[in-house]
Amino acid sequence: MSDLTLIQNADWIIAWDESAKSHGYFRNADVAFKGNKIVHVGKSYGEKPDRVIDGRGLMVMPGLVDIHSHPSLEPSWRGIREEHGVPEMYMTGLYERSVAYGRDEEGERASMEVAYSELLLSGVTSIADLSKPYPGWVDLVAKSGIRGFLAPGYASARWTIRGTHLLDYIWDEKAGVEGFDRALQLIDKLPSHPSGRLSGIVYPAQIDTCTESLLRDSAAVARERGLPFTTHCSQSVLEFQEMVRRHGITPVQWAEKIGILGENTTLGHAIFIDEHSWLHWWSKRDLDILAGSRTNVAHCPSPFARYGHMLEDFGRYRRAGVNMGLGTDVAPHNLLEEMRLAAILARISAGDINTVQTADLFHAATVGGATALMRDDIGRLASGMKADIVLVDLKNVFMQPARDPLRSLVYTAADRAVRDVFVDGIQVVKSGRVLTLDHADALARLTEAQARMEKDVPNRDGLGRSSLELSPLSLPMLAQQ
Repeated sequence: MSDLTLIQNADWIIAWDESAKSHGYFRNADVAFKGNKIVHVGKSYGEKPDRVIDGRGLMVMPGLVDIHSHPSLEPSWRGIREEHGVPEMYMTGLYERSVAYGRDEEGERASMEVAYSELLLSGVTSIADLSKPYPGWVDLVAKSGIRGFLAPGYASARWTIRGTHLLDYIWDEKAGVEGFDRALQLIDKLPSHPSGRLSGIVYPAQIDTCTESLLRDSAAVARERGLPFTTHCSQSVLEFQEMVRRHGITPVQWAEKIGILGENTTLGHAIFIDEHSWLHWWSKRDLDILAGSRTNVAHCPSPFARYGHMLEDFGRYRRAGVNMGLGTDVAPHNLLEEMRLAAILARISAGDINTVQTADLFHAATVGGATALMRDDIGRLASGMKADIVLVDLKNVFMQPARDPLRSLVYTAADRAVRDVFVDGIQVVKSGRVLTLDHADALARLTEAQARMEKDVPNRDGLGRSSLELSPLSLPMLAQQ
């Protein structure tokens, strides 16, 4: 029989109001969960619990839902990618870096353990993991304790760079089809995993690296099986120009034409739509297409802001009717910091402080993400929902004064105030420490793996450059006396 846990007399609770379809605050109230389900949110729960957590000095909130992340990749670039951009490629360093830096299996595993630790510590309880499948991936996700939506990636082509300005493609359509088949085999096994927390996402990697037939077939299979579908789309100026060169229309319009948009589809980024100020394109249809097709957008502000790019703007997409979710497409994997940056960038791009509110961003980081993942039982604190719960320490110095604790969390404290995290009713973070993974050991192994990766850069880079030539240190090395 499942134990009953009572979080008693919490100072603040972010509860779900089903009638208003929005979050709201409770004061001095209880949250109870039994097994992996929430059974009560509100005043004075009467049933005798097996365990009591004193809620005084705490805010209780739903676990965050991250709908776009690359855990096996991004932490390995720490110290490399933060200022790595290529002016000739509209400042993005994505393509050059993807070609020059490769990881071995041990590096990917260490990277994933670091990322999952960061995610849990920042209150993320559900993650869309867009990764290249590798041995042990499924077991590691399960071990972490997080709710994993695994998206094994595949493509018909890979990027290559000519000089420092020209993006080109090396095509292997057979490899794309074979990757699709392997991905489906893995996805089919996930629902029966003993953890009960794993499921799949159909993920052809990028709209520009997949053939029309691969994209169509992938979307069709996802719809037939009732699975989420995702791909990168409108993520760079170069991609926009390439798709216009191939088809005469924007990436979003191409996606509509070939039938891959819809309520189960999430486009990674969708920044460079036809009305973006960097493009000055004539059609001005993309936003209406996204809204009309009920397509979801995964907004990941940090990596693009480092290139000087931004979505124009979050509030405008939302008012147009696009379901917005948030992701962590860069290290650190901290969705709370992404919420803060998303608000700031939206207000700058709109020239309007009211274009987006904190409530809008919290909705995106919870219910918006859950909607994109086709789940109505996560991202909310209400009876019957999954017991994915985060306890925030209001006594943390960065939370005080806690006049409006959600604002204090998003704009000041972030992960520093996350005390405890439960996923499916199981505690995975206690007193700010991950219980399921060895974070420090993973970081040590990642440091070694990064050194191996950097050593191999001259063999992978088209111009034979070293890692320090591609991404110099932020300060020069001085001669020691």
